[in-house]
Amino acid sequence: MKRIYWRIGFTLLTALSFMACQKNVLDKVPLDSFSDESVWKDLRLSEAFANFQYNVLPNAGHYWDTLSNRSWALSSASDEAYNRFDDYNTFIMNSGSLTPDNLNNFDIWSETYKRIQDCNLFLSKIDGVPGDDAWRNRLKAEVTYLRAYAYFKLISDYGGVPLVKTPFNLNSKFEATRSSFDECATFIAAECDAAAAVLPAAYSNGASELGRATKGAALALKSRVLLYAASPQWNPANDSRKWQLASDAAKAIIDMPNYQLFTGPYANLFTTWNTELIMTRATNKQYQWSAFQGVEMFLAPNGFHGWSSFAPSQGLVDAFGTADGKDITDPSSGYDPQNPYANRDPRFYNDIIYDGRPYGRPDFFKDRYNAGHSNVVETYEGGLDSEKGWDTWNASFTRYSFRKYQDTTFNFNVETQTNKFWVIARLSEMYLNYAEAEFNLGHESTARQYLDLLRHRAGITTNLPTTLSGPALLKKIQNERQVELCLEGHRYYDVRRWKIADETENKPLNGMKIVKNADGSKTYTVIKVQDRMFKAQHYLLPIPRDEIRRTNLPQNPGY
Repeated sequence: MKRIYWRIGFTLLTALSFMACQKNVLDKVPLDSFSDESVWKDLRLSEAFANFQYNVLPNAGHYWDTLSNRSWALSSASDEAYNRFDDYNTFIMNSGSLTPDNLNNFDIWSETYKRIQDCNLFLSKIDGVPGDDAWRNRLKAEVTYLRAYAYFKLISDYGGVPLVKTPFNLNSKFEATRSSFDECATFIAAECDAAAAVLPAAYSNGASELGRATKGAALALKSRVLLYAASPQWNPANDSRKWQLASDAAKAIIDMPNYQLFTGPYANLFTTWNTELIMTRATNKQYQWSAFQGVEMFLAPNGFHGWSSFAPSQGLVDAFGTADGKDITDPSSGYDPQNPYANRDPRFYNDIIYDGRPYGRPDFFKDRYNAGHSNVVETYEGGLDSEKGWDTWNASFTRYSFRKYQDTTFNFNVETQTNKFWVIARLSEMYLNYAEAEFNLGHESTARQYLDLLRHRAGITTNLPTTLSGPALLKKIQNERQVELCLEGHRYYDVRRWKIADETENKPLNGMKIVKNADGSKTYTVIKVQDRMFKAQHYLLPIPRDEIRRTNLPQNPGY
C-alpha cells in the first residue's frame, strides 16, 4: 500500500475568529490574545473551537465557489439542473473534461482535511480541559460526528481516503495510507454510533440550539453511509449483509419518537422548523451583506429580478408523475405534452416554478402590474421571464426555476433573506433509504409501503400496484428519490452509487421552449440546453494533481 505525505494547515486562529460572532464567550482576554494553551484550559473557548467545525456541513448560502459548501452546485453538476453562470466550475463536470488539474472550485479535498485536522486536534485535547463532564462529553460527541461527516464527504467524492485520526504537529512525519471505501465506511458508522451514544435526542433550550448535532443526526449519517456502502458502486457482488446493515440503520431512525413526517403545506417543510427535520445547517441573515446571498434572489425568475441560478432540467420536470401517481410515460396517465403542467404530482407545484404559475405576493411585484402584467410567471418567448423579458442576463435557459426552499412571504428585492436552513437529513430520506434496502433484501411489500407513505403525504391518494415488482419497482424507488429529494444534494451521488450515471449524465440536458400563439394558446417544444458527457472515470473525482505530485498517493482509475 502506497504512502502519502501532505500538509494540512493548522487553523486555530481561524477557529478563534469565529468567536467574534458569539456573545459572552470571553470577557477577559482580547480575541487576538488567545493562545493554543488558553483554548484547552477554558471549556468556553473549547466550545467555540468545536462550533467552528460545523463549517464542514453544507448550508443554504450561495457564496460563489466556497470550497467547503457545494450544496446548490451538486444539483447543476447532475442531470437535475443547469447553472448558466458556471458556478463552482460545473461546466467542467457537465462537459466530461474533468482532470486532476481543473477541479478548481468543485474540489473539497484540502478544505475538508483542514476540518479533520481541527477535529483531531480537538479530540486529542478535550479530555484535559477542566469543566463540567457532561458539557465536555457532549462537545466531544459533536466533533466526533463532524469528523465522521467530513470523511463521508471525502469518500463520496473520491472513494477510499487516508483515515487520519490524530493531529499532525511540527514534528509529525505527515504520513498516512489510503484506506478502502469499506474501511472508511466502517469507521464512519462506528464514529456515528459513538457520537449517538452521548448526544441528546433533542436540546431543551429550543431555538438557540437548532442545527446542533443530535443522536438522530449521527444515526442519519450512519444510515446514509451504510446505504452507499451497500449500493452497486461499492457492493458489486450485492452482498445482502450490507443491505441488512443499511436497513437496520434506517429503521433505527424511523423508530425514534422524535421525528414524524411533516403534514403541513409541503413547501413549508423547507422554510419552517418541523418534526421531519433531523439535521439542518442554518444561516443567519444578520451576517449576510445583502439579499444577494438569499435563496429567493438566486432562485427566483428574472422577471421578478431573481437570477434563476439553478434551473430545473426538463428531465427533472418529467420525473414528477401525475396527480394519481402514474408516470407521465404511462399511456393511461392522461398526460398531455401540449398541456404539460396540468394534473401533476402535487410536489411538482411546490418544487418547480413554470410558465403560468403565480409566484410570490402581488404587492411585492408592483412593477409587473404597472407594466400590464401580473405575478403569473411568463417564460414563453417574449414573456417577462424569458430571454427577451426583464433582466435578460438572468433568464433561465430551461424556462424553469426552483420553488423549493423559497420563502415567498417577504420581498427579497428590498429585504435581506429570512433565516434559512439547508436540510442535511430528514425523515423522508430515511423512509427512502429503508425502502431501497428492504427491496434489495427481497422485501418488496415493505418497500412499496414506505414509498406510499411519502406519496400519500404529498397528496397522491392511490397506492402503488402490488404487481409493481423487480426492476420496475427499483426504478420507482429511484424515481421517488429523484422527486422527493430534488435540490437537496442527493441526485449527484445517487446516480453514481446506482452506477447509472453513464446513462443519466451522458445525454443532453433539456428545457422547454414555449410559444404563445395569436389566439392565446401555447405550443410546447422540448429543446436542448447543454450537451453533456460522462466518462467511466467520473464516478469518482480525481485527487488534485498537486496532491499527487507531493505524495505517492494512488490516483483514482482513469485519471
